[in-house]
Amino acid sequence: MRFSIATWNINSVRLRIDLVARFLEENRPDVLCLQETKCPDGQFPLGAFAKLGYAHVALNGQKGYHGVAVVSRLPIVAAIPRGFCDKGDSRHLRVTLGGGADGLEIHNFYVPAGGDEPDPAINDKFAHKLAFVDEMAAWFAAEQVAAGRAILVGDLNIAPLEHDVWSHKALLNVVSHTAVEVEKLNRAQAAGPWTDALRRFVPSERKLYTWWSYRSPDWDKADKGRRLDHVWVSPALADKVEAMRVLRDARGWQRPSDHAPVIVELSL
Repeated sequence: MRFSIATWNINSVRLRIDLVARFLEENRPDVLCLQETKCPDGQFPLGAFAKLGYAHVALNGQKGYHGVAVVSRLPIVAAIPRGFCDKGDSRHLRVTLGGGADGLEIHNFYVPAGGDEPDPAINDKFAHKLAFVDEMAAWFAAEQVAAGRAILVGDLNIAPLEHDVWSHKALLNVVSHTAVEVEKLNRAQAAGPWTDALRRFVPSERKLYTWWSYRSPDWDKADKGRRLDHVWVSPALADKVEAMRVLRDARGWQRPSDHAPVIVELSL
């Protein structure tokens, strides 16, 4: 079975439902995982997704902030959110699929951005981010989350490799690429252990971005991007990943998210 999964920080699903519709019509992934939906579950645009052929939906949303969702063409047989750091934030959703992808588990994450100051002693947002990633690592190890067929996707808000950012030197002390964040994310990945699906196709010495700041007056020409969005797969799926795409063009659509969608294809 050929299976495709997409991840996209949409930065308000209701505001950008037309962009989501365009993406789904043009690409037709089996599953789309959204982050930063900024939408209570009762106000999620279920009808729009059903018309597009995505009748199976799992939600973990909240008003105005955060929020994750999984929309699928395949049946969702279980959906369980997990809270992190006792904050009450909607930042994770675990779903199990049926319909030809029986037993496949998907984890959709939205890791805190961390604010601007990379010092947990004076920046509570950065302290929260570090604690969140620590808790991810501990959970992966304690519950063997990646023991079976599992995929982890989402906006992890960390660009771990030198060429995951436009300038390693310039961003060493900028939140998302600091040494402490990278070390903690690497530890979480190893705790799975998880395989970085995107870097199976783009060598680590080549630039790879999924996010371009709204602050850049000409984001495309400046190309000062970061790879904040990730797809990891469990050992059972490491040799099943067949292709990946970053849909950079979507960053240039009208009123876009600052993230581009990412699609990974597997053979199940």
